[in-house]
Amino acid sequence: MNTKRLRWIFIALILLSFLLASLATGGGDAKGDKTVIYVLKVEGTITEGTSLDIVEGLMEAEEMGAEAVLIELDTPGGLVDSTLDITEAILNSELPVITYVMPKGAIAASAGSFILISGNIAAMAPATTVGAAMPVEIGMEGRKVADEKTIKFLAGHIESIAEERGRNATQAKRFVTENDAFNENIALERGIIDLIAEDEQELLSKVDGMTVEIGAENRTLATKNASLHTKGKTIRSSLLSMLSNPQIAVILLMVGIYGLIFGFMSPGTYVPEMIGAICLILSLYGLGLFEVNMFGVLLIFIAVILFIAEALTPTFGILTTGGAVCLIIGALILPKEPFLINPQSDWFEGFLLTIIGIAVASAVFFFFAMGAVLKARKRRVKVGGEELIGKVTRAETGINEDSGTIKIRGEIWNARTLEGETIKEREKVEIVDREGLTLIVKRKEID
Repeated sequence: MNTKRLRWIFIALILLSFLLASLATGGGDAKGDKTVIYVLKVEGTITEGTSLDIVEGLMEAEEMGAEAVLIELDTPGGLVDSTLDITEAILNSELPVITYVMPKGAIAASAGSFILISGNIAAMAPATTVGAAMPVEIGMEGRKVADEKTIKFLAGHIESIAEERGRNATQAKRFVTENDAFNENIALERGIIDLIAEDEQELLSKVDGMTVEIGAENRTLATKNASLHTKGKTIRSSLLSMLSNPQIAVILLMVGIYGLIFGFMSPGTYVPEMIGAICLILSLYGLGLFEVNMFGVLLIFIAVILFIAEALTPTFGILTTGGAVCLIIGALILPKEPFLINPQSDWFEGFLLTIIGIAVASAVFFFFAMGAVLKARKRRVKVGGEELIGKVTRAETGINEDSGTIKIRGEIWNARTLEGETIKEREKVEIVDREGLTLIVKRKEID
């Protein structure tokens, strides 16, 4: 009887646990009785990792049944291809997308302008800025405005996005062609955004009841008092953000090349080769995430060859200087893809300083470190019997071309002479060579 009761109690506890779990998760509905707004944050430079975050976030928001997606912007811009991927994902989203420049003092510059305009509803917080979307390129003379073909394409693209969302297409186009930049009040007046909100709660209160078009369907938003679900960065997106940054890609490329070279010059440890191979693979993957100028890659390899030549045949810095110049030029022109980054951003200065730092470090590395390794390889081995060559001692026994012994450093060694020479016991001898465990000696002439 007791066993039967325990069995029923056990079954009841299992059923109760399932019931509590179902209630805790809202019975499989992520929203339950509470409206959920899925929040995505775009901060810093826009890269392939940012694009992955947005695309995955939109899909996850649809799966969990969110009311809308809120994309919070504070960015100076970034890569063109990543930006186009983001705007495409937003425009094709099955959920309403609210784009919002926040907090106070934030910017949606360059690429950020494209993302802001792509939203079904666009908003800005006070003291924020949007615009300055003219594409730029990096060259030997520094940053410059992209070619006319690129400007026309991006101007037409942002114009079509604005028209799709019912915004001022002419003004949106001027962000690219004229580099216009506005605060939130002018952006609202010019028809770039739909409203101004102090914070997230005021934004959700203001958009509550608004109707947006999703495909062929009109959808009314119910966002007042909604709860916010913020998406965290995944390891994959964080890694892509790092690798698709041209600065990081160039650093990894150089570390990879140097690791392999250093490993080949001093084999046996395997650590430099392993680190070099890993960094080289990561850099090549990162370089594949944005358009690369192959002439820049060629100049970087020429720089490395010049550095190695300096270590092999010292020219008192001539080849090192040439290598440093090739490295700086090659790295500067490496990113061929135009950037949608605010011209006032310190990203370009940071990139230039990174390249100069790599060039200086490379020159020092090859001038001193690699030179030391090569000198060590050329130096005569000074371990075991080879270290004794040239030493002077006395014969322990008589020595002829067949046998004999000497004592040096407290050790007795077999010894013999060359060409029929005979050495008497206690005579001074000089070690001239070694054959296995036998030392070759000759009589030491008295000076």
